[in-house]
Amino acid sequence: MWWFQQGLSFLPVALVVWSAASFVFSYITATVLHHVDPLVPYISDTGTTPPERCLFGIMLNISAFLGMATMYVRYKQVHALNPERSRILRLNKIGLTLGLMSCFGLCIIANFQKCILYYIHVVGACLTFGVGAIYMLVQTILSYLMQPELHSKDIFWIRLTVSLWCWSSIVSMFVSSVVLYSGLYGTNLVQKLHWDPQEKGYTAHIISTVSEWSLAFSFLSFFLTYIRDFQKISLRAAVSLHGQTLHNAPPSFVTEEQALLVAGSI
Repeated sequence: MWWFQQGLSFLPVALVVWSAASFVFSYITATVLHHVDPLVPYISDTGTTPPERCLFGIMLNISAFLGMATMYVRYKQVHALNPERSRILRLNKIGLTLGLMSCFGLCIIANFQKCILYYIHVVGACLTFGVGAIYMLVQTILSYLMQPELHSKDIFWIRLTVSLWCWSSIVSMFVSSVVLYSGLYGTNLVQKLHWDPQEKGYTAHIISTVSEWSLAFSFLSFFLTYIRDFQKISLRAAVSLHGQTLHNAPPSFVTEEQALLVAGSI
């Protein structure tokens, strides 16, 4: 059995590979068609103009689905390993909520392009990267609380390092973006897809775009740390039949419906 066939380790692998492919394929398409500059454009700029916009959207929607599946499995794993530790269970629920919000933000990014509905796109980016960074921090804290009995110290330090990488990228991107869009270098820069190295604001633009790519790959690197954990878990669905046919409602359901009708008439 190959390593990615063990347990559910294929989930984080699929998430990382597919998400990286969505960035790379959109970048290649946009660059070949001269829709963006080859030197580090914004990730969102590579998904603004057709046909790469269509590719970018559908691939990120699938990434959002893979992200939700991965985060749910992580939630169930932590819950199963710590059935009586209320602090960890509470943090685990918070982590799942934050993770699902981050995935919803990714759907917004995929379907509301930067140059068309900028403010909605920004909301999606804040949910994806901002809330997602908090999700990473929560998972890092959980890794700390579960060491050394359930987690090795090494995995905690790796996740802490990746989280610091993520937060430093956020700070760098935020500061450079504020400087770039402050009005010192002109207006309507949101719609600008081509930059001349001699232009004012080019340095701030490059710092901002490099920070965005760094931020995206810090996210992917964090999910790579789930692979070893997911090799030790599997999920299965339990089917419970309430009847031998699908024609009529089970007696218990009929009784419940009658009780609701009586309650409603009272």
